[in-house]
Amino acid sequence: MARLLPLIVIAVWIFFWFRSKKRAAARPDRAAEVKAAPATGLSKEAAALGLLPEGAQNTERSMPDPELDSLRASVAQGAWEPAAHFLAVTGRDWERRSAAIIGLADAAAEEDAWLTAWETARPGDPDAAAVRAKSTVFLAWRLRGSHAAKHTGREQFEGFHRVLRRSRDDIARAAELNPEDPSPYITEIWTGLGLGYPHEQMHELWAQITARAPFHYEAHYSALQYWCAKWRGSEELARDFAERAAAGAPAGSLLPALRLVALYEHQEYPLRVRQYRTPEARAMVDAVLADLPAVPPTHPRLAEVRHLVAFFLVQQQRYAEALEQFRRVDGHAGAEPWSRFGDTAELYCRFRERAVQGAS
Repeated sequence: MARLLPLIVIAVWIFFWFRSKKRAAARPDRAAEVKAAPATGLSKEAAALGLLPEGAQNTERSMPDPELDSLRASVAQGAWEPAAHFLAVTGRDWERRSAAIIGLADAAAEEDAWLTAWETARPGDPDAAAVRAKSTVFLAWRLRGSHAAKHTGREQFEGFHRVLRRSRDDIARAAELNPEDPSPYITEIWTGLGLGYPHEQMHELWAQITARAPFHYEAHYSALQYWCAKWRGSEELARDFAERAAAGAPAGSLLPALRLVALYEHQEYPLRVRQYRTPEARAMVDAVLADLPAVPPTHPRLAEVRHLVAFFLVQQQRYAEALEQFRRVDGHAGAEPWSRFGDTAELYCRFRERAVQGAS
């Protein structure tokens, strides 16, 4: 009997091994399903939820904006009057004003004949001046390109710095024409980032902005980029800036999301999971989720924050909460972190599918 015991043990092991393989084959392979989802379009679960396939994702925008689309269509035809009217009636809605200026300035950086016509027809128009200042900065950054400094040529840098220096005159003029508007000063953050403003000069610029709009999300996001290690600061300075902004912010400002931005910006491998599952990171996400219900649904940066929160929630395996965010932004994937890594729509859909399968 003792001689047979090893054979009996081997036979039992083989029996259970075959049975486990048979059960595994009968179970759906969730990992394979998630990996295959982008290539096949949509999983059955995603389709049942009404989610859109990869090819239907707008990778230029984080949200639909029919108003801005209409304005850009008008200026593309040379008609500047709708843009002038829109900015004139926007009033002190600084967030919406900044978003419109950014969208119009982006168009002007490609072709500015319509903006020149506006300036000619209405000399001294502060709204045209604000668009001009931002478009000059956009033009400078386009001359530089999006590559790291070591992959950027000398001529690119020379053109970049030359146009950025010129932008300071445009910014000063826009600020003089409309002293209450924070937009020109927010534009100057990107001039200062490119020209290397010292910290003290950025503090002075920041005081001008917060005196006019103390909880402006676009302004805070832009300043946070300056304080990041990849530009003019460090991880410690960036996270300190984000923490102070979030701690003193009123409900509905979106500013708690700055903590997530600062954390994400300082990861050597941004898609790695571990750094997003700490108790500190979970508390950061909870703070943003608590803030979202108070954010006006028309806030121009709301969708961007939802995209970032969805990414964090998937990494934290909080799939049902992530799916809720994906359902609110689906159809527009042009936001961080998806837009940073090659195929924007593919990465967005891959993370979305993880939320769909995890929630189900």
